Amino acid sequence: MKRLPRAIAAASLGSLLLLAGCSDSSDNPNTPDLPDTTEPPTEPEPEPAGQPLDLTILHINDHHSHIPAERFDFDVSGLGLSAATEAGEPVAEVEVTYGGFPMMVTLFDQLAADSEHVLKLHAGDAITGTLYYSLFNGSADADVMNQICFDAFALGNHEFDDGDSGLAAFLDELAGGACDTPTPVLAANVVPGDSSAIREGYIAPYTIVERGGEQIGIIGIDIAGKTKNSSQPDDDTEFLDETETAQRYIDELRDMDVNKVVLLTHYGYQNDVAMAGALDGVDVIVGGDSHSLLGDDTFSTLGFNPVGEYPTQVTDSAGAPVCVVQAWEYAHLMGKLDVSFDAEGMVTACAGSPLMPVADQFSYEYSDAETRILDAGDAMAVADRLSAEDEIVVTAADAATTALIAGFDEEVSVLEQTVIGTVAGDLCLERFPNQGRSTLCDVSATYNRGSDISNIVAKAFMTVTPTADIGIQNGGGVRVDVAAGDFTIADAFTLLPFSNTLVTLEMTGQEIIDVLEDALANALDEGGSSGSYPYASGLRYDVDASQSFGARVSNVEVNPRVAGSWAPIDTGMVYTVVTNDFIASGQDGYDTFGPIFDAGNFVDTFTEYAQGFIDYVEAQTALGMPLGKLPAEEYSTQSYIGSDGCDHGAATDCEGF
Repeated sequence: MKRLPRAIAAASLGSLLLLAGCSDSSDNPNTPDLPDTTEPPTEPEPEPAGQPLDLTILHINDHHSHIPAERFDFDVSGLGLSAATEAGEPVAEVEVTYGGFPMMVTLFDQLAADSEHVLKLHAGDAITGTLYYSLFNGSADADVMNQICFDAFALGNHEFDDGDSGLAAFLDELAGGACDTPTPVLAANVVPGDSSAIREGYIAPYTIVERGGEQIGIIGIDIAGKTKNSSQPDDDTEFLDETETAQRYIDELRDMDVNKVVLLTHYGYQNDVAMAGALDGVDVIVGGDSHSLLGDDTFSTLGFNPVGEYPTQVTDSAGAPVCVVQAWEYAHLMGKLDVSFDAEGMVTACAGSPLMPVADQFSYEYSDAETRILDAGDAMAVADRLSAEDEIVVTAADAATTALIAGFDEEVSVLEQTVIGTVAGDLCLERFPNQGRSTLCDVSATYNRGSDISNIVAKAFMTVTPTADIGIQNGGGVRVDVAAGDFTIADAFTLLPFSNTLVTLEMTGQEIIDVLEDALANALDEGGSSGSYPYASGLRYDVDASQSFGARVSNVEVNPRVAGSWAPIDTGMVYTVVTNDFIASGQDGYDTFGPIFDAGNFVDTFTEYAQGFIDYVEAQTALGMPLGKLPAEEYSTQSYIGSDGCDHGAATDCEGF
């Protein structure tokens, strides 16, 4: 029995409700008398297509090779702990260990055991981002993913960073794990080229699973333009329209009497919300790509930046409910969504929350030279305070996963222990000013000029390239905040994880302005990537994101190598620009770079961009200079007007970016 069209089902329900609410006809003087034997008219009830189902969806996304747990600082000044510092002061702050696959495996196992009908989903971007990928090319990620055994994995844009062949190698590792059945890899809108390594047997548009005797269709969608333009798929691998493709396969599943449909997307939170309203027949969207933290003010009090409700409840084009969720990034937390379906496959309720696993041991700074662990009593007080929030779950690390990671860590630790410099204060990561991406800094720190560390990266590239006048770096190529303290080689590879080299190009001032406009267009216009936002050194400008293409950049000034004074750029003069070879080839929307690069008018320094940053840090260290925020006049974005027209330089409460 096929599911009724949603609009018809809703109309039928409304008719039944009206009939149920009619008064006796004798109460209405305008109603003719009817024989006592006349039965009130009724509409036949459609035969149910199945049975009601309560489903629990456990999901993560964008773990980006962040495999071990990470840490954040937690205010304990009001807990009255017995611990004190060397100076006898009460401990005001402890370090909380959270997320990571050892605890995530335990949490998945526990919640799967506690629920009758469970789906375990990963919404893409499993790889690239840390040394675990740089050194092991996806095998470490595949191994820890196979400790969970996902019911489906959707391809993300970064799965294509090493081309279709690199993706095939990762998927081979994923398929070779110890799960009872290999994880289905879904990408309905990806069409591999004729020579693609993933052409045969690697990906599928959807999978159908059975829970409680009911069939559930799971369709994978990857972000099309961003993957094609900002990663490195084979030239003839195609990426189809996300919404059209999703509807095609929703219809196909419904024609097969599958009336419960989950989209597993790597498309971005806002895109998912918009797509839900354009589709007919989707029930749940489990997403990734935008690294969106959804949830309540629990996360705000911990210093994180939630951007929406979990779940976000919207309606499809027929007015039927759709539940949209995402689970932030880096295996920091898991999303837990409980969905109830009626017999026709309509969503009748959805609820849940993100769950952040935390360890039950907490460290604190006893002195400048010593860190200590809280005793059992104090640790219990902190754990109780954290777990008083429904979203925080004290979780034991899975022993097998911990042992698995230890094998990889033996190789990683050599690089992790090599300190090459120090960082004077936290350096915030951002793409757009005021975007709220940083996990260390409040958005007010990046409100008007954007990222600290991205500007420093651009300066590093210019500094280590003696011929360069100007450095340009795309925001998405810089991946993490940099915390105050020691800076290691591993930190550099985590900050700049891609296999790019530094190249120089000769460009006129007008071409430089044009490439800035290109990058902003790719970041701001439909189908682009926020990672295209341009950062620079020796170059500064004002940005008005509310303007149209060609009018967003103004007051462009240069100061070659930041060795003199600032002056308006000469549109006819030729400057030497250093950048990474990825955007130099015209990727990520940097279109004006492309023809110069394609004509061979560039010089490859053969310096890997992470190595270039390492060289810069070591040079700064040799001069006795720690990394620190640049002077305000060196930030490439000097002023910023958001896409909503709000001037960040004149107002303190702009909400958009």
